Amino acid sequence: MTSQAKCPFHHAAGGGTTNKDWWPQQLRVDLLNQHSEKSNPLGERFNYAEAFKKLDYHALKADLVKLMTDSQDWWPADFGHYGPQMVRMAWHSAGTYRTLDGRGGGGRGQQRFAPLNSWPDNVNIDKSRRLLWPIKQKYGQSISWADLFILAGNVALESMGFRTFGFAGGREDVWEPDQDVNWGAETKWLADDKRFHGQRELDHNLAATHMGLIYVNPEGPNASGDYLAAAHDIRATFYRMAMDDEEIVALIAGGHTFGKAHGAAPESHKGPEPEGARIEEQGLGWTSSFGQGHGKDTVSSGLELTWTKTPALWSNNFFENLFKYEWELEHSPAGAKQWVAKDAPEIIPDAHIPGKFHKPKMLTTDLTLRFDPEFGKISKRFYENPQAFAEAFARAWFKLTHRDMGPKSRYLGPEVPAEDLIWQDPLPAPSHQPSAADIADLKARIAASGLSVSDLVSVAWASASSFRGGDKRGGANGARLALAPQKDWAVNQRAVQLLPTLVDIQKASGKASLSDVIVLAGVVGVEQAARAAGVAVDVPFSPGRVDARQDQTDVASFAVLEPVADGFRNYRKAPVGAPTEALLIDRAQQLTLSAPELTALVGGLRVLGANFDGSAHGVFTDRVGVLSNDFFVKLLDMGTVWTATDASAELFEGRDRKSGAVKHTATRADLVFGSNSVLRAYAEVYASADGQAKLVRDFVAAWTKVMNLDRFDLA
Repeated sequence: MTSQAKCPFHHAAGGGTTNKDWWPQQLRVDLLNQHSEKSNPLGERFNYAEAFKKLDYHALKADLVKLMTDSQDWWPADFGHYGPQMVRMAWHSAGTYRTLDGRGGGGRGQQRFAPLNSWPDNVNIDKSRRLLWPIKQKYGQSISWADLFILAGNVALESMGFRTFGFAGGREDVWEPDQDVNWGAETKWLADDKRFHGQRELDHNLAATHMGLIYVNPEGPNASGDYLAAAHDIRATFYRMAMDDEEIVALIAGGHTFGKAHGAAPESHKGPEPEGARIEEQGLGWTSSFGQGHGKDTVSSGLELTWTKTPALWSNNFFENLFKYEWELEHSPAGAKQWVAKDAPEIIPDAHIPGKFHKPKMLTTDLTLRFDPEFGKISKRFYENPQAFAEAFARAWFKLTHRDMGPKSRYLGPEVPAEDLIWQDPLPAPSHQPSAADIADLKARIAASGLSVSDLVSVAWASASSFRGGDKRGGANGARLALAPQKDWAVNQRAVQLLPTLVDIQKASGKASLSDVIVLAGVVGVEQAARAAGVAVDVPFSPGRVDARQDQTDVASFAVLEPVADGFRNYRKAPVGAPTEALLIDRAQQLTLSAPELTALVGGLRVLGANFDGSAHGVFTDRVGVLSNDFFVKLLDMGTVWTATDASAELFEGRDRKSGAVKHTATRADLVFGSNSVLRAYAEVYASADGQAKLVRDFVAAWTKVMNLDRFDLA
């Protein structure tokens, strides 16, 4: 017999059957371990904002301008200009953003990693990133990849004669792929999947119509060529990326003013995507076996067309062609459905062969802009008023590429627009500068207000915990808890009822903003609760918050921040379609919390009586308002037996094992700290005899972190 050689190591990188294979529904506590300092080669002392300030910004832009026309033999520029493909790279970097959970977008440089670096819709964008490498290498860590992607798109537009609205730096790179973004459950790219239900209603937590697309199929729904049906899909996905009809038309037409689509041959000529390519490909993918594999022989999307007469220069020719000609269906050399202008002259230049011209062509989704009644009105207006089109595209492009950056206080660089835009969640200038004596006076007033520890903690948590780490929205700054829509959310009703008392204190003092007073109320509550537990602490407090006005608050835009569940407050809408404990992990991840921070906060909030409705679920203590470790001690007590109260298994009774008497009630968000092996390990730390003081310290640290999540001025 011939024995097979076997690897002597037990696969240091994992391998074999994993826990997820054995238990597919296992809780993803590991999502809270993403992007730790262990994966960051720059170290915790690196400050990107400070590095960016040292950047020779204008020299960088000058180098980018030179790059645009410095065509390389290994990937020659269409029309002698890399601008169009740089615009596509920037667009696709930012275009994964969705409003529902604030995830995706270009703010973290995720296009470098799987799955985005290998999505079919991102085919050959790897070449654009590689073209940028010499510039990134030159400027090093003073410009992140995330910022460079977007800036390259801006400079590309400017070098092609377009006046952009502005640019802001401040996107800090991460060093591993996000694991928390739901791209879909399909196991096949671009499959005819089940994302749509009923009247083509897109699954609520997805933003694109197919796995592997940024937006929609350019050939129409399921490659049907139906440009009228495409309107529904276009709206379904663009609306979820915070765009309205005018912005949709401006973006599609503006983007398709430049460059071309590539489908010189059947897609069977394309090799594997970057993540599946051979090691010698060195991170590149989609190597083509057709002709030279690039230039006139490029195979990317499978569509083969150029939209305008000046594909490397801004113009209104997209709309001129769209309305001037009638269109008939044809197939690209790759077999994709596209449209050619009937009886039109050959006026479109070839990308690589001088003197060769083609007829105007369009995508199915381009024709949607003319023939859909509402899109058609906007397109006609832009056709007749090119300046309006240019202005709309400039603003929509800026929104597309900056939507996930958070407030303007995070913006860096000399080209930050002065205008405040409603989608930036603007805030007024500070009008209070409370001194240490003012803060002490406010704390005394709050302590004497008659509000309980539970009240004080509840109102502060409600205000701060709206923060989302994905797009840096929400949080305590602005006191939007007192404004629509947050004041009307069911989860906030208990907290909102407490606001008048704090408003009176704020007005009587006049020394601080309401948002500072709300956070300071939490400080008072936590300090009182810690002292009652025998641990004296001073909870850190940083004044400087301001109060937003209702006219600075886009109600529709903020509505997406309303939680479907908040396990920290034992809140859950029904039905939701996901396990309560998974929603708790999701909420913690949005708050950028680690698993130990999550554990300390839930255990502390329970004994402080911070449930959204004042219920006793999970309040395993007779000393409500004392920051004790009772939650963990009682949860891990083997003297209690838990049973579900109904078939939904959302609410449970804990009975004395001997007498059968009901001792406690709990939700899944409570019991998961005893059932999940990882969370139980943390719970055991706090339930131990020496866990009381540690719980207080850890709770205070995690609490302060949440209160300051939107204080980008403190970084």
